[in-house]
Amino acid sequence: MRVPTISSPIRNRYFFASDLLLLPLAAYLSFVIRLESFNLEAMWSGFLVFSLLSIVIVPVVFARFGVYKRFWRYASLDELMLLGATITGANLLLGTIALIVVEFAPPINLPRSVPVIFLFLSLAVTTGPRLVSRLLWRADVLRRKTKREASLNGARSNVLRALIVGAGSGGSLMLRELRENPQIAVEVVGFIDDDPMKQDLRIHGVPVLGCHQDIPHLARDHKVHRVIIAMPSAPGKMIRKIVEICERAGLETKSMPGVYELLDGKVSVNQLRDVQIEDLLRRQPVRTDIAAVATLLKGKRVLITGGGGSIGSELCRQVLRCSPAEMIILGHGENSVFVIENELRKQLPAGTRLTTVIADIRFADRMQAVFHKFRPEVVFHAAAHKHVPLMEANPTEAITNNVLGTRNLLNAALAVDVQHFVMISTDKAVNPTSVMGASKRVAELLVHQAAERSGKPYVAVRFGNVLGSRGSVVLTFKQQIAAGGPVTVTHPEMVRFFMTIPEAVQLTLQSATIGNGGEVFTLDMGEPVKIVDLARDMIELSGLEVGRDIDIHFTGMRPGEKLYEELFVAGEDYQRTFHEKIFIACNASTLVPKALLQHIQMLEIAAQRDDHSLILRTLNTLIPSFRNPIPEPIGIAVGDPQPQVPDPQPLLARAIGGQS
Repeated sequence: MRVPTISSPIRNRYFFASDLLLLPLAAYLSFVIRLESFNLEAMWSGFLVFSLLSIVIVPVVFARFGVYKRFWRYASLDELMLLGATITGANLLLGTIALIVVEFAPPINLPRSVPVIFLFLSLAVTTGPRLVSRLLWRADVLRRKTKREASLNGARSNVLRALIVGAGSGGSLMLRELRENPQIAVEVVGFIDDDPMKQDLRIHGVPVLGCHQDIPHLARDHKVHRVIIAMPSAPGKMIRKIVEICERAGLETKSMPGVYELLDGKVSVNQLRDVQIEDLLRRQPVRTDIAAVATLLKGKRVLITGGGGSIGSELCRQVLRCSPAEMIILGHGENSVFVIENELRKQLPAGTRLTTVIADIRFADRMQAVFHKFRPEVVFHAAAHKHVPLMEANPTEAITNNVLGTRNLLNAALAVDVQHFVMISTDKAVNPTSVMGASKRVAELLVHQAAERSGKPYVAVRFGNVLGSRGSVVLTFKQQIAAGGPVTVTHPEMVRFFMTIPEAVQLTLQSATIGNGGEVFTLDMGEPVKIVDLARDMIELSGLEVGRDIDIHFTGMRPGEKLYEELFVAGEDYQRTFHEKIFIACNASTLVPKALLQHIQMLEIAAQRDDHSLILRTLNTLIPSFRNPIPEPIGIAVGDPQPQVPDPQPLLARAIGGQS
């Protein structure tokens, strides 16, 4: 049998062997302490019985509760608590059985205090070898670390000195990873944390030196080159502040992945990366009632339209974690569906079937056939045309896909008695200025009407822009920066709401558990962000300077755009749900026009004729707040006189009043 070296993991069979050897020793010492003598002649039978019982009962209990399945190299408080609880339980069982044996075998002598003494000694002899193995491994790691650092310092002089911002669990994990991987060549000189209770403390021997305002002078005093932000759940406002301080001090900034990336499983906590725009826009993590979502989806047949898209694919990932009986991914683009299918098959839960359907929701007969074949119980409708300028130029496509496609899905859902239907909508559906926004508003009305007809929880969920989605302005800015600029922004006062894709999907799933039918759920999008600020942040995160390296040009508002997005439709009675991030309009279904179906038929005729004028007139009649965008001058650059922006409040008031 190969004897393990210090650097190799000591397997649990060695600990099992040490338990078999040391437990009788602990039993012997228990008798010695009790009798105050090393001579056990008078108690020899009791010692023999107690020792034999200990080497049977304790290992059996250890095996039952997984003590022999722990990796003691990385033992922590959890392992110590498990060991303490398990040895206590084993001793209670051992003492009870031993005393019963003594009761029925009078010649056997066993003092009643021996099991109590044995409890403490057995804890020592079982814990000791495991902790020693961890200490030996740790010592070996430090030895190898010192050796590598010496070789690194001898070979090069560019070992980076760093500060870690965040003296919590994230910072602690980051420090451990950096220490155990000295090839990274980063020396942590201290922590930064705004919590006054942590000041002057030490974490793994490294001091907490100050708060974030102290970064510049601490960097000078300690010759720091890099700042590592290790706060995966910190809001974007805090990240932005720290990045600005570091930029002014000329410090390189790295970041631990955000909580959504960690939850998504795509990265681990030890993966350092450059600070990204998603970090600056990050908000507090969403608290999701996972149990309610799992209850809704577990064991159900779930169909997701647009399953290959940015929102649809994330829906697929999160729904799959709830172990549905079958997940049907329906999409029009075969390549995107192929990609998400391959990804999900690698993590398919036992008992879940994964089915892909290539189909176009604009074909009613095809939708009826799909729904009758698979009979889904829950439907998430994410398929839509979302690009505002493109739909402005192609209104027929917006109508056939967003409006008629939604109608086809709802008719198919009603035909097979789908229990839950959730449509992904957009904040652009509120007082729309674009054909895309108007088409999504009509789709919402269709969902409300279907809820009224079925009496089932058919609902719509509205949210704004999502970071990383296809067509996202973030991707456009990245491409423009990579090309050397300029970065183009439509208007200096343009603002938008932003969410991460996982956050939007989490709240969408949560909304599905709340709805009773006919409601609109609007997600709390936080504070709106100026697009020009977004562009400036992205340029600076790339290590460039606005006006010197890359210019920002204002190109004028595109057809269908508006300066700001709204979240509430006039007449909808909004209130907060039990979830702090979700608003609900319970009366949304009361706003459905009585002549909705006639208007839908008119839109269908106009689409068949490709009659743009008739489409716009019908949308204006169906949605009184639908209004045309305000034209803006083109070709303005940073530093030029800025155009006067109309006050949005009078515009909103006129829109609510139905005026043009």
